[in-house]
Amino acid sequence: MIPSKTILTDDFGRKHNYLRISLLEKCNLRCTYCMPADGIVLSPKASLMTAEEIFSIAQTFVENGVDKIRLTGGEPLLRKDFPEIVSKLGTLGISLSITTNGILIDRHIDVLQQNKINKINLSLDTLIASKFHSITLRDQFEKVINNLHLLLKHDFKVKINVVLMKGFNENEIIDFVKLTQFLPVSVRFIEFMPFAGNEWDRSKMVSQNEILSELEKTFSSEEIQKLEDEKNFTARTYKIKGFQGDFGIISSITNPFCDGCNRIRLTANGKIKNCLFSNSETDLLTALRNGESITNLIYESIKNKKKVRAGMVTIEEMDDPLLHFDNRSMIAIGG
Repeated sequence: MIPSKTILTDDFGRKHNYLRISLLEKCNLRCTYCMPADGIVLSPKASLMTAEEIFSIAQTFVENGVDKIRLTGGEPLLRKDFPEIVSKLGTLGISLSITTNGILIDRHIDVLQQNKINKINLSLDTLIASKFHSITLRDQFEKVINNLHLLLKHDFKVKINVVLMKGFNENEIIDFVKLTQFLPVSVRFIEFMPFAGNEWDRSKMVSQNEILSELEKTFSSEEIQKLEDEKNFTARTYKIKGFQGDFGIISSITNPFCDGCNRIRLTANGKIKNCLFSNSETDLLTALRNGESITNLIYESIKNKKKVRAGMVTIEEMDDPLLHFDNRSMIAIGG
């Protein structure tokens, strides 16, 4: 039964107005924390949402209170019908943004501007070309950096997503923060999270406390300024005094922000995940293709959302692979 006075509200009072839609499972990079070493079994093309189906499902969400949509992948700009998708979604009167690895941005600047998409999350885990190749298995570092500057030249609001992993890029924390001195970007350090096939263990993770401790070796407590966090924040934000940009820490493991979660995820094959860590999914696409209403399915999925990380309350539970091994890999969920 659909509540008459609430909008996509779960049993803990959290209202959900933010939908992340994965457009496809393919990517032109092979980042090891996202794509399992042996790859993944891709959903058959016929089981992926078409542009019209994406619009139809998104419209239902908007009718039930969603006012913010982010397009993710895989790499969303690989969809040949990306211009058609954003054009359709642009008619819904919502805030529209994307997460991308940046490689194809230069081909889509006009499309983004025409559809008033000015908020871009750019995934970039290192500022060193050789390390970029080792994590992505591709020689595209220069292209990504050039496209970062292209976005800034065209006044896009850019957030740089950095997944921190010990033994790989934890020694670049200061370099990323120094990037905000002269560039109006927001760097977001993301704790390494467990997904199918990415060989997660806690020893690889760089925690919020470790990030702040590293910063305190270079900057004084007076220079590191805590900013007011956004409503429904994922990143706890900071700024170095006098720098143009800022930085944030997304600590899903060591300091989760579940109390204010307002996010819903829709996979490329049309299934809701009510939490990034949940292995439970609700199939909307099949119902849509059968001519059935999907509204009740959406409400039921939100109602079943757990209070914290799909029921994994402690870090010790996160350590147990049996609790998350059958979740999708990150590339099949959407960033």
